Amino acid sequence: MNRASRPAGSLLRKIVAAIVLVPLAVILVAFAVANRQSVTVSFDPFASGAPAASVTLPLFALVIVLLIIGVVIGGAASWLRHGRWRRTARRLDRELARLREELDMHRRAAGASVRSAPHAAEPPERLELKPPQ
Repeated sequence: MNRASRPAGSLLRKIVAAIVLVPLAVILVAFAVANRQSVTVSFDPFASGAPAASVTLPLFALVIVLLIIGVVIGGAASWLRHGRWRRTARRLDRELARLREELDMHRRAAGASVRSAPHAAEPPERLELKPPQ
């Protein structure tokens, strides 16, 4: 697809994406620079002093990992929620393919009957009624 045939919406979508993504990237970098201190995340609710399972990592890394996990969970929930629509679309695609095959079959049959009967293309004779006497 060359540049002339590309839809105008594609360029607008790229501009809007740049307007949104560039400031988000700047904010993310600023957040990472401002929050470099390490934090300890404990996975042991019973021993707060000496947890059995804990991770120490920079705060910005923790926030970014949690954002990524949130996006993955949200995407999975959306994908599962739209399963009914995907199933319906697949069923309708199969039905459309079947109907197109049936239509092609009828067109081939109609084409063959027109070729086999050349007189069918001519209009029928006109009936003439006699006037009453």
